[in-house]
Amino acid sequence: MPRENFHENPDFPGSPDSPGQITVRIDPAGSSLLTPTLTLFHKEVLRFARVWLQTIAAPLVTTMLYLLVFGHALGGKVPVHPGISYTTFIVPGLMMMSVLQNAFANSSSSLIQSKVTGNIIFVLLSPLQPTEIFLAMTAASIVRGAAVGTAILALALLYLHIPLAHPIWILAFTVLGAGGMGALGIVAGLWAEKFDQIAGFQNFLIMPLTFLAGVFYSVQSLPAFWRHLSMINPFLYVIDGFRYGFFSAATIPVWGSLTVASAFFLFSGGLAWWLLGRGYKLRP
Repeated sequence: MPRENFHENPDFPGSPDSPGQITVRIDPAGSSLLTPTLTLFHKEVLRFARVWLQTIAAPLVTTMLYLLVFGHALGGKVPVHPGISYTTFIVPGLMMMSVLQNAFANSSSSLIQSKVTGNIIFVLLSPLQPTEIFLAMTAASIVRGAAVGTAILALALLYLHIPLAHPIWILAFTVLGAGGMGALGIVAGLWAEKFDQIAGFQNFLIMPLTFLAGVFYSVQSLPAFWRHLSMINPFLYVIDGFRYGFFSAATIPVWGSLTVASAFFLFSGGLAWWLLGRGYKLRP
């Protein structure tokens, strides 16, 4: 995965006036959990929104290229659900793949750049609690992932008929998938000490798992060994459940997918919250 430009990416702010700074307003009478959480959330959203061409438009273009190339090359050759064209079938998978990858990138890059540039001190010296940091960063990751997914869907709808059978399921798996990946990004950002380690985490773990989660094919078309092996990939359940929200058809029962997606969110979220509470690799 190519490294993003240091001076143009919100993950690498170049001046003290950039959104890498955190402004915390303290209510003398006592502040609620919501106020500092919203302050950090606002900072995290501004961080990627100010360079939307790189954080929103670039994944959109990449996904459209996947759609055009794979849709043209494999259309009619790969068995999918009855009554659904291959090009239409892969749209939800590509959407969720981008949602997951961008949600992870948002929180992981925010933390690693703050640690490397020293901006993390503004978080540590502020009255922000671990729960507030976790909620703000995870919510911002969900927003970025959802923004990318929505842009992909809007563009795909211009030339494809894509049903929206169950919007509630679409929303549920978007929140669980993006939230789980945002929390996993916090874990990676805390663990990593340099940008290369984040890139390795993305290239050797996140990218293969998302690509091999039924984005471009139905797992039912795989030989038995590979089909059973695919079942240990949690992203398969997130993508399959998300696809059910569009077509009312899924390889795995949707409630089973919801259970695995929820477990993934709770595990990664719990681990991120626990590490933040311990100050893992944040404090000496």
